[in-house]
Amino acid sequence: MDHKNKEAHGVSESKASPAHSMMALVDDVQEEVDPWEMPELKDTGVPWSALDIKGKLLRVMISVGKLILLLGFLYMFICSLDILSSAFQLVGGKAAGNIFQDNNVLSNPLAGLVIGVLVTLLVQSSSTSSSIVVSMVSSGILTVQVAVPIIMGTNIGTSVTNTLVAMTQAGDRSTFRRAFAGATVHDFFNWLSVLVLLPLEVITGYLYVVTKLIIDSFKIESGEAPELLNVITDIVTESIIQLDESVISGIATGDAEASNKSLIKIWCKTFTNSTLMNVTVPGPENCTSPSLCWVDGNYTFTMKNISNTYNVQKCKHIFVNVNLSDLAVGLILLVLSLLVLCSCLILIVKLLNSMLKGQVATVIKKIINTDFPFPFGWVTGYIAILAGAGMTFIVQSSSVFTSAITPLVGIGVISIERAYPLSLGSNIGTTTTAILAAMAGPGDTLTNSLQIALVHFLFNISGIVLWYPIPFTRIPIRLAKSLGDITASYRWFAAVYIINCFFVLPLLVFSLSLAGWQVLVGVGAPLLIMLVLIIVVNVLQKRKPGCLPGVLRSWDFLPLWAHSLAPWDKVVSACTAKCCCCCKCCQGTSDNQIDKTKESLEKNEKTLSAVYDNPVMSAEKEVEDEIKIELSIVKLSRL
Repeated sequence: MDHKNKEAHGVSESKASPAHSMMALVDDVQEEVDPWEMPELKDTGVPWSALDIKGKLLRVMISVGKLILLLGFLYMFICSLDILSSAFQLVGGKAAGNIFQDNNVLSNPLAGLVIGVLVTLLVQSSSTSSSIVVSMVSSGILTVQVAVPIIMGTNIGTSVTNTLVAMTQAGDRSTFRRAFAGATVHDFFNWLSVLVLLPLEVITGYLYVVTKLIIDSFKIESGEAPELLNVITDIVTESIIQLDESVISGIATGDAEASNKSLIKIWCKTFTNSTLMNVTVPGPENCTSPSLCWVDGNYTFTMKNISNTYNVQKCKHIFVNVNLSDLAVGLILLVLSLLVLCSCLILIVKLLNSMLKGQVATVIKKIINTDFPFPFGWVTGYIAILAGAGMTFIVQSSSVFTSAITPLVGIGVISIERAYPLSLGSNIGTTTTAILAAMAGPGDTLTNSLQIALVHFLFNISGIVLWYPIPFTRIPIRLAKSLGDITASYRWFAAVYIINCFFVLPLLVFSLSLAGWQVLVGVGAPLLIMLVLIIVVNVLQKRKPGCLPGVLRSWDFLPLWAHSLAPWDKVVSACTAKCCCCCKCCQGTSDNQIDKTKESLEKNEKTLSAVYDNPVMSAEKEVEDEIKIELSIVKLSRL
């Protein structure tokens, strides 16, 4: 009896065994599923070989039409970014100029860094904020040493544009994961470079000394900066709005008249006539020279060149005769440019999705993402850096280039590992444009303006040396992927990241800097030490938990809200549900859960398919049937 029971028990064990092994294999396959794996863009159309001559001609014509539309939308996208920059300058340009006036604050390196970030955010153009710094250095208001941290700040501020562009792809969770990571890899590179190079600059003056040696070693003459893509885009942008860039620089340099001027350019052609005239001055010491000075009673006269500017021809943009304030025009352009930018971006992504399928997608992916064969694989990344620099030089804007590749990362055409060196190259490309622009300046300001441009160039080169050559040092990629995983699960966290990283943190540091070094160190040092300790504990928890006390091997001893975003997600979902006023808004809240369910079902289907294809498991009939049932359930649930 015992023997029979034993046999029966053994039979039951043998029946349970395959099921157990199936679950173990499912777990193993689930662990192997990589959310960062490049998606395959399948071609659902009729194969080329199956088409007749008429069908082939039609497909070629449709493809050419799509390509023309793609170039048109890309052109409008670039123009809208240019208009967006102008809109931000109209809204916050004078405020940006006023920020630069307090020289005592700018002498603090941290305050200078934050001002560079905030001003670039206000005008949405690192070129504009850099030109303000150059004009202040040229006029003697700032020294080159004081301007170095501000230039670092402009590098950080310009990276917010492509991060905002990534937000437009929040509709699909997997696409958003890749797009947001592809955008923020640029942010992390800039922040980490500042974290290392700013203290180094404060202690040693490394960037200033090296660029000073370069300037002193070469005879550099004034030239003319080339206009590349601007020649094409200016046709559209200058017909919409033209700005007087000298107004912001004038406010920053303390020109009282500039604060009362409008940024909107009214007269495009003017004529200045200088005439030598007799003028009254307060006393002989105000005369131009002793030979040109005479006194008649209580009056002192001298000869001076008086310049009179005559307006010849008005500009031809649509706001030239509009009786609106700069703020009103700026807000109008801001709304319209954002509308055009988002529309173009969505249409570009849709067109790319329809064009990059099957063999075309495979070829493009291989060209962009494949490394050179051993032992030249390491060269590929540096060629990508050069390609990024060259493309940025052509479009003359790092924001335009990085914003253009962000949707390509999202749909899976470019990997994050390849987007990283392209973004580094865009940093180099925008500085070469600044160098050429500086060389086109007048001879009396050439040295200082060129040195500032070289500081920007050397800063980015130093950052690349720190965070790219050795694969282990490519920390921005790992950080961007971690952030991408978080934002894919909790999409509201992307907005929290942008607000805190580009607004709250800079404003906090700026406020503490205004209070003085003592307050900054007293508040900042404990926070920094706490942050470092948390990072160290996190690393040890993952790699060597045995080195930590039992309590610190996990964060479970803390309240759930202190180490997990799940409770905050419930709060955000509840707030969103309460704020919804119509069914569409409520539907938007439920879409979050639907997307999570959809992603889970896709993952289960992929996992079960992998198990079904496994030859070891397929030999077990019961397991095979069980998997078929599971697959059917998944497919039915998707329907």
